[in-house]
Amino acid sequence: MRNLLFALCLAPLALSAQEHADALVKWTDLETAQKAAKQDGKPLLIDVYTSWCGPCRMLDKNTFHDPQTAAYINEHFHPVKFNAEGGDPVVYNGKTYTNPAYNPAMKNMRNGTHELTMAIAPVNGRVAYPTLVYMDASGQVLTPVQGYMTPEQIEPILTYFGDGIYKKQEFPEFQKAFTSRRK
Repeated sequence: MRNLLFALCLAPLALSAQEHADALVKWTDLETAQKAAKQDGKPLLIDVYTSWCGPCRMLDKNTFHDPQTAAYINEHFHPVKFNAEGGDPVVYNGKTYTNPAYNPAMKNMRNGTHELTMAIAPVNGRVAYPTLVYMDASGQVLTPVQGYMTPEQIEPILTYFGDGIYKKQEFPEFQKAFTSRRK
């Protein structure tokens, strides 16, 4: 009886979680995303994060868990979650990148910077977290954008790359005429 009451109390929470599960970004790894992009031509969005980064957790919680933002990302991008200080080798554009300074004992603390981070995420020679790297379908970096953004702040950038506007118009010009589609 007690187990039945416990299950009945948890049922609404489980149903609520299922409703929002569809709203979450469907992250993948870089190699899988690049293969898919070659098939369908969608750009890639890479969330370059670290385990210790507070703004990275805020971006995940507040922006990537926003239903409208997540739905747009899932429809228009191949989203990749990449630990900027992780120890796993990563193949990008046919080259393997590693983290020779990675220390497994410091897994959830500041660690060595992955070679791929330095290849795709620097802005003016420096890296910061979080960084969102936008890539075209062929795996060429379009631009890295550093820092936390709310759903409202990220929307024009996502639209610019997700709708392919970057191919024909500069961002400042696009941004002046941008109208939010948020409900």
